[in-house]
Amino acid sequence: MALNSAHKLLEGFRVYRNPRVIGMLFLGFSAGLPLLLVGGTFTAWLRDLGVELATIGFLSWVGMAHSIKVLWAPVVDRASIPLLTRWLGWRRSWMLVSQLSIAGALLGMALTDPTRQQWLVALWAVVAAFGSATQDISVDAYRVEAAEPHEQGGMAASYVTGYRVAMLMASAGALHVAAVGSWSLAYGTMALLMGVGMVTTLISSEPRNRQPAAVFAMEARVIGYLDRTSHSGPRKNITAWLIGAFVCPFADFFQRYGKAALVVLVFIATFRISDIFMGVMANPFYLDLGFTKSQIANIAAAFGLIMTLTGAAVGGALVARFGIARMLLFTAFMAPATNLTFAGLAMIGPQQPGLIAAIIADNVTGGMAISVFIAYLSSLTNTAYTATQYALFSSLMTLPGQFAAGFTGLLAEHVGWVGFFLITAGTGAPAIILAALLFRIAHPDKPREPVLAETPETPGGSGESGESEEYRKPR
Repeated sequence: MALNSAHKLLEGFRVYRNPRVIGMLFLGFSAGLPLLLVGGTFTAWLRDLGVELATIGFLSWVGMAHSIKVLWAPVVDRASIPLLTRWLGWRRSWMLVSQLSIAGALLGMALTDPTRQQWLVALWAVVAAFGSATQDISVDAYRVEAAEPHEQGGMAASYVTGYRVAMLMASAGALHVAAVGSWSLAYGTMALLMGVGMVTTLISSEPRNRQPAAVFAMEARVIGYLDRTSHSGPRKNITAWLIGAFVCPFADFFQRYGKAALVVLVFIATFRISDIFMGVMANPFYLDLGFTKSQIANIAAAFGLIMTLTGAAVGGALVARFGIARMLLFTAFMAPATNLTFAGLAMIGPQQPGLIAAIIADNVTGGMAISVFIAYLSSLTNTAYTATQYALFSSLMTLPGQFAAGFTGLLAEHVGWVGFFLITAGTGAPAIILAALLFRIAHPDKPREPVLAETPETPGGSGESGESEEYRKPR
């Protein structure tokens, strides 16, 4: 039995031989690189040059672009880029444009003195942040459309690995370059590294975009309704485009899932709450318990990253072999359960073996949960509205937990660390119950998508793109 299970797991690891899964490693790197360059690394640069704290605080707002990306995700789904879309296809053209804007903005930041031209460095940072958020939208859509459902776990694991490596490069790497050279050299180097994503985008093939027949029927009803109103000419075309881009993606989701849609959305909002709570209070907990900064850096940060990436790889293989449903229920239970290891650590005190054991348990299961959950979110999207729907799901995945996490400090002060971790483990109960409920009303391995009807190829576009200009453009 054990040998059979091991063989099945090894079969699951074959997903990492898929060229698209390998390519996702480099696209993940491209997506993760700019995040800290307009966040933590950016604020470190400003403070190092003596910029006032008040100014640094205001400039931190540029990072909000990632929290509101759902607002322009419909544009990425619907608006073509002149010439470039015909050459590269829908997803790759948006990926390349966003990557070029990020690289250009980082280069602009490298050539700007924040002490003399704060408005200009702020402008470049805004361009980089919005380019980064747009790249996230387009890469997420590409990832969903480029692989089969059973391969989505592998795609997610590969993406997360590249993303985490890039964040390390944008933080520790940039600081080291700045220390031996200058901040301008550091940001110039980061701009050059965006070439990794550009090359990957250019050598990748455009995914085949298949449009469910029900989508055409739903949008045809919109056109029919407008034909019966006073709308005509450009006004009718613009109204139809706006409804198709901003209303139909959400109408489609509720149409496919019915009453189960609310259960799905609540599940998405609650799945990662225990992990988010743990992440906010982890370092204060280690310090309060008596661990040294070196122990935290070596075990919790460096070793923890290795364990997270290991867990992500295992999660991707398990999804490829056993499907999303069983792994979703397993990780929904294990992710909060491992918080109990920190409650045990709080009771025994600053024992290094205990910290290592807790990090292994928490980070491996956390990495698995990330891969499995991204695969699940990908299965929920309709290929007609991939970018918009995935942007909605990914925002919902983190926003409730991040808001509630603001009260975790008060909770820890009131109940102590042992009580804190017991409570955070309990916050995973709703996700476990909802995951079991989804087996009955919206099985994760049986997406609610109508029979697919492939659209004609884009005139003059990639032979694999398969998107329809007639479908994409405003009616």
